[in-house]
Amino acid sequence: MAVIATGFFDGVHVGHRLVLETLVQTARERGELSVVVTFWPHPRIVLHDDALSLRLLNTLDEKIGLLRGLGVDRVEVLPFTEEFSRTSAADYLRKYIKERFDGTAILLGYDNRIGHDSGNPAQTADIAAELGLDVIRTDKVSSVGIAVSSSKIRKALFAGDVATASAFLCYDYSLEGEVVHGRKVGRTIGYPTANLDLYEKMKLVPAEGVYLTRVRLGERTFHGMTNIGLANETFIFDFDEEIYGEPMRIEFLRRIRGEMKFESLDELAAQLRADEQSCREMIG
Repeated sequence: MAVIATGFFDGVHVGHRLVLETLVQTARERGELSVVVTFWPHPRIVLHDDALSLRLLNTLDEKIGLLRGLGVDRVEVLPFTEEFSRTSAADYLRKYIKERFDGTAILLGYDNRIGHDSGNPAQTADIAAELGLDVIRTDKVSSVGIAVSSSKIRKALFAGDVATASAFLCYDYSLEGEVVHGRKVGRTIGYPTANLDLYEKMKLVPAEGVYLTRVRLGERTFHGMTNIGLANETFIFDFDEEIYGEPMRIEFLRRIRGEMKFESLDELAAQLRADEQSCREMIG
């Protein structure tokens, strides 16, 4: 038997966390499992013409890891297809929540909508109750006076405001991929960079500019400065190794400046020295 929360949970942000903490606590009090039922890919990718403009805050693996890290016992992933999108709220709650995943209770956030025919959370709650499911409700969560949502976090990242995004997420926003060969311009002026080819092409890349970042290479952690522009390239502080083909994760800590154009490599080198000094002062 299980207490279940369902939704896409992109970002697993502070607003989601109230739902998830309530889920875990309620399940423990009832002596049942806490289960999150989520979907992949994002419904907009399947149903909307603007799918190519959508960018996600998490890869599927990241999302599952974040959910499990909050104490959720099981994460179930349902493939989201056009056929699945036509499932009614009653069918979804009966076939999936009750029958497939043995749910005894459904936890609904303030804006949860389930099924193609469910107009609002109150209607969903009524349908769940009719099916014999206990209904647990949670309220919206605000941070600095703003109701947190995945769309607001995306907006902050598109503006380069990684500090606000991290506050809403409760962790530092990151990108992960494989280190690949780039133009190698940086190494000619003393700033060799590791170029990142993202594993998940739908992952949101913050606004162009230079950022102080935390760099994770396996079990090792460094600081660096990352330029987001034509390429996603990172100069790793106090590091001199060949890492082509290896996985790398960069976590965004602070935006240093926006993208700039330079008339010469000397101008670029001078600005990079200033950027490095700014980053190291922040680290200190």
